[in-house]
Amino acid sequence: MSVDSVAAVKICEEIHAWEAGGAESAEALRAWVSARLAAHEAALAALLAVDGPRTTENTLRLYDVAVEHLSLAGSQAGVLNSVAADKAVRDQAQMEAQRVSQAGSALSLNRAVYDALVAMNVEQSNAATKHYVERTLLGYRLAGVDKDEPTRAHLQALHEKATRHALDFSRNIQEGGKTITATPDELAGLPADYVTRHHPGADGNITLTTDQPDMQPIMTFASSAALRLRMFLAYNTRAYPQNKAVLEELLATRQEIANVLGFRSWADLATADQMMGSAANARVFLMKLDEASREGGRREHNMIMEFARGRVPGLSEIDMTSRGYWYEQYRRSAFDFDSQSVRPYFPYSQVEAGILETAARLFKVEFKPSDGTGWDPAVSVFDVFEGGKRVGRFYLDMHPREGKDKWFSAAPVVTGVRGRYLPEAALICNFPGGEAGDPGLMQYNDVVTFFHEFGHLMHAILGGRTEWAGLSGFATEGDFIEVPSQMLEEFFRDENLLRSFARHYETGEVLPSEIIRKMKAASSFGRADGMRTQIYYTTLSLDLHDQDPAGIDLDWIIKELYTKFQPWTWIDGNRMYASFGHLTGYSSNYYTYAFDKVIALDFFAQFDPRDLLGCDAGSRYRTAVLEQGGSKPGRQMVRDFLGRDEEFEAFSKWLNEEFEAELLASS
Repeated sequence: MSVDSVAAVKICEEIHAWEAGGAESAEALRAWVSARLAAHEAALAALLAVDGPRTTENTLRLYDVAVEHLSLAGSQAGVLNSVAADKAVRDQAQMEAQRVSQAGSALSLNRAVYDALVAMNVEQSNAATKHYVERTLLGYRLAGVDKDEPTRAHLQALHEKATRHALDFSRNIQEGGKTITATPDELAGLPADYVTRHHPGADGNITLTTDQPDMQPIMTFASSAALRLRMFLAYNTRAYPQNKAVLEELLATRQEIANVLGFRSWADLATADQMMGSAANARVFLMKLDEASREGGRREHNMIMEFARGRVPGLSEIDMTSRGYWYEQYRRSAFDFDSQSVRPYFPYSQVEAGILETAARLFKVEFKPSDGTGWDPAVSVFDVFEGGKRVGRFYLDMHPREGKDKWFSAAPVVTGVRGRYLPEAALICNFPGGEAGDPGLMQYNDVVTFFHEFGHLMHAILGGRTEWAGLSGFATEGDFIEVPSQMLEEFFRDENLLRSFARHYETGEVLPSEIIRKMKAASSFGRADGMRTQIYYTTLSLDLHDQDPAGIDLDWIIKELYTKFQPWTWIDGNRMYASFGHLTGYSSNYYTYAFDKVIALDFFAQFDPRDLLGCDAGSRYRTAVLEQGGSKPGRQMVRDFLGRDEEFEAFSKWLNEEFEAELLASS
């Protein structure tokens, strides 16, 4: 099969759905996706028509083109489902994402394609190609391609059903935002700029949304417990009750898929091709996390309780709605650090510029504003250059707007393939700002989140120049994907780096070193308690997928696990499972965040703290990890960079830095 024959299946010239009108018109979006699916089918037809011995050039190449077009259609339908201004377009995007998923399910169960791939001779192929073939064939077997035709048809129907439920679950969260009202007096404790942005209505009350820029400051700063409770319940019921039934159906469908494939549970199926390997291994890892964080979590809780009782004599408990508030008050007292005090040094535009500069220096690339267009006027577009040559593009959609996804995420836009397409990716976030006159003052946790998501973006761009679309960008094991993002988070802790961009938005004053020192000490306090929260979420995602769903009572299990791992008093009416969006993407494998934190911290420990951006670890990390995309197993990338498997030492040190913070507070 010649290169010309491969190129012949590229029957859709518009690489961006929005440039074909897909962001404004449901019909245009459907036409664009249809063209990509037609290209996908044309590649498969060419593959199956090959006459003669099967080779990587006449078979795998065409298979990869089919994957390439499917990925392009799925990525951009997913993006528009999250960001399109017109609800009709979002609805269409959801239907298109479902169509793409159906095509992917059909491909995963296509016995003729599987047989063609099995028949290839890959003995002389490079390591990346062999890895691609091995992983692809494993995926086919885990999908049930070796089952009889009626069973394959049943599995495809089940996968399509699961996709519908997952899309419905996510859409209900996206469009389920709520509002609450507050009196002006109830905004006591909130930052002045927050109060200024929220004007009373004709009835004298202030309307607040459950969007992150409204919600998070309430839970951190508001002195009114009643206001915090109203916001908490609104936020944690914003997709309830509709998502309760959707989740129950999704869990049942996933379990049926696992049973048909011969697995005890969905969790065993979902971990079979991951670094973790099995649900049992995930539970062993959770036990280690539990043991490592239990004593620290107990000490932190006791310290917060003692402090709060000093402020409120007779206080017997702190509930879920007050945890963040009392941590903030404790940090102000113990570390002389008010997290509001750093917000003026983190206006959105400066943070964006600072993170771009950090990444450019670390990864030896250059970012320039692009003349490319995005799906909305609010989107900023940047091109990535290396040695004067454009090597990628990214899109920043960073502030809330009506109908847009309310979370923080990175998404592929164009799957990069060497010699065919440059990689493109997007950040879809909900940071403060975005309106005229609003500087978008960010909390330091917002800045950490920005670093985190930009780590994903650089993985997509630098890992997007592989030979095969199926190995490009994020195409690692699912439980390795959070390593690059969590590794880049750690750069926020560097004082010199912070002082390079953290300047007061009015005076231009650089963030003082003394405040940075206090901020770092204060932010390290509470890590054990935060890890206990992660254990709660991780155990919940695992338990929901590791038992008979018919016996699961969602309201019982979230309270049971919460009280097992969390010391803060439970609030009745909490339905967090209905808006736990990671249950659709990670399903049982939310352990990924904690597992990858261990790896990421071990990675970061290899950087010279005196010269984070200039030491050779950055170049080694880029070469050994980011540029590989999915060309190697995650385990091999860990060993290539560290020279060994990951160890718990850096993680344990990070987890226990709160005790160092305690010593600082008492000195």
